[in-house]
Amino acid sequence: MTQKKENLNIHVKKGDRVVVISGKDKGKIGNVKDINKKDGKVLVEGVNLVTKAQKANPMLGIQGGLNKIEKPISSSKVMLVCPQCEKATRISKIVKDDKKIRVCKKCNKEID
Repeated sequence: MTQKKENLNIHVKKGDRVVVISGKDKGKIGNVKDINKKDGKVLVEGVNLVTKAQKANPMLGIQGGLNKIEKPISSSKVMLVCPQCEKATRISKIVKDDKKIRVCKKCNKEID
């Protein structure tokens, strides 16, 4: 049997500032570069760095050797940092003028 992967709801958006709450990079803060809704993963800059051995490719501008690259991590391992109170927080969503707006649970300020 094959399982069908569904698009998962992810609580962060591209460009959000997040903090890692578990794993080897616990406590690191970075911006979300990319989101993969199918796998429920996010790519955070400076987090989950792995060493990859690569051949040189002058056509693509890749230098050979051991290069550090970022790998995606699960969205459940990151928590949004509120821009106003500078704390890691959960979000609630309210409807204002027929638009959903994300709101900080700690300071009740709008995030978007």
